Formats: sequence, C-alpha cells, structure tokens
Amino acid sequence: MRSIDIHAHLTPQCFIYAMQARKGWHGIQPGTMRIAPRAIWNPEQRIADMNSLGVDVHVVSTGAAFYYYDGDATTVAAMHRECNDEVHQMTVDHPDRFKGFAQIPMQDPKMAIAELDRAVNQLGLVGAMINDTANGRTYDEPEFLPLWKAAEQMGALMFIHQQGGDTLVTPRLNRYHLPNTIGNLVDRAVTFASFVFGGVMDKCPDLKICLAHGGGYTCYGIGRMDRGWQVRSEARANIQQPPSAYLNKFYYDCLTHSEPALRYLIDTVGLDRVVFGTDWPADMAIDWPVSWVLSLESLTQEEKEAILWKNLEKLLGI
Repeated sequence: MRSIDIHAHLTPQCFIYAMQARKGWHGIQPGTMRIAPRAIWNPEQRIADMNSLGVDVHVVSTGAAFYYYDGDATTVAAMHRECNDEVHQMTVDHPDRFKGFAQIPMQDPKMAIAELDRAVNQLGLVGAMINDTANGRTYDEPEFLPLWKAAEQMGALMFIHQQGGDTLVTPRLNRYHLPNTIGNLVDRAVTFASFVFGGVMDKCPDLKICLAHGGGYTCYGIGRMDRGWQVRSEARANIQQPPSAYLNKFYYDCLTHSEPALRYLIDTVGLDRVVFGTDWPADMAIDWPVSWVLSLESLTQEEKEAILWKNLEKLLGI
C-alpha cells in the first residue's frame, strides 16, 4: 500500500557541512546546535530508512530549529533560500520519493511572501512549514493577512509546526518533557483559534492549512469554543458561525499516538481532512508508522487508505 508522509523533517546538508568544517553559516556558529545522529543522513540514507518503514514519499520540511524568526530578516531569508534550494534538489534527484515544504522568514511578511512565491512557483515546493507564532505574534494579526491571501492564491499548503523549544506550557512547567508532550498540543489549539476567531478563514476560504500533531487539543476543546461563541459577544466579533463549523476547513496529520484519539479526530473533522504524518526522524515519531495505521482495528480499510495516501495525493497533486 502506498504511503505519503507530510511530517518528515530535514537538517540541511549545507548546514551540516559548514558545522563539520567549523565554519559559521548564516550567523549560526559551530557547536551551538545539537544534531541528532539520524538528522545528518543524506537523501540516500533517508530513502533506505523510508523503505524499511514502508514509506514511499516524504514531504520534506527543513527542521523547526531553522525558523530563526527572531533573527535579522535579510540574513534569515538567505538561510531559508539555501534550505529551500536543497529541498528542491532532493525533489529533482528523487522525484518519486520527495516533495518539499519551504522555510520562509515570518518576521517580515513581505519577504515571506516573496520566498513562498519563489519556492512554490519556481522550485515546485508544495507550501511552507511555519511556527504557531512569529515572535509571539499570532496569525490573526492584520500584518499576516497578505501572506494568507498570497498562499491561498498560490494553492500553497501551510503546515503549522511548533518551533521545538518553548511552548505555552514552558513558563508554567518546564519539566518532564511537558513543553513538548502537552505544549505542542496547546499551541496548535491556540493557532486554530487565532485563524478562526480572527476571521482569517472567512477572508481566505480556500487557504490550505495543516495542523501538526492531530491539531493538538482542538477537537477536544471545540465544544467549549462553541459555547464561548454562543454566550460572549467578543467571541463573535469576527465570525458569524460557531468555531466547530471551521473544523473541516483545516487538515490534520494522524500523529496522535492513540487509536481512540485518531478515531475521534476522523469522526470530528471528516476522513478527507486527516493525512499521514510521522515526525521523522524525531524521538517522538511513530516507530513503525505504516504498520501502526494498518493495525488499527477501529479504522476501515477505506479509512486507512485515505489517511496513508489518497488524501495527500489529492491535496498535493502527487
């Protein structure tokens, strides 16, 4: 059975070579970033691992450690261009195995639009992976609307994935790996809310967004969001429908680590909105992702095929 993984990261070889040569790279100095062993694999090694897992296609995203939204926009834009060129080359060298997401400098929306346009319309990448915020600015802020309009016009998919360090949980409890295991899910629910309550999805009805990690706590908190919309005028400031009406306007990867949670996700947002994602090569990834999906007794064969490849084949035109 075919499988397309939307949630598969890359540590750029260009960065690795610079670090191994003890050279600076777009302001990053040697020794300042830990590199996991599998992250240094070249495309051929990655493909061998994909084969062992039964994964046919990686939609490659340069790791979130390379967002650098707090850096100088010009410097970071140059970094992102080099990352995107490398991902593009992977798609050229192995067109049947790789598609790609861009990195874009979200601290400067105009520069972000320019790089997204280059990545999608010149390099053939399918969209961009971005953080839940840009330097603490949520995506309902007016400054980002031109980006969402541009992404909508391009047909670009925006894959929302946290930065990998601090999350909303960090200031309250920075122990037990909770900023990741809970914080990622909290951040994703807030991101959903910013797009919906902020009116972005009404202004950009064809904008394509995928929320990593099953959309976090979005589905499990949607009833309370609806209740807030019903009884509080400030919750209705920008939208005429309850938040639950927007659930099927987003896509969600299947990375729930729980069969009941995945079943609930499918039943809540619709089968056509759930796609295959593994978090390769992170330690929080699903160990045997294709086998895990195929083993789920609560999913029909049709649902398994839709998640593993059919939905992404249609969404990305693969």
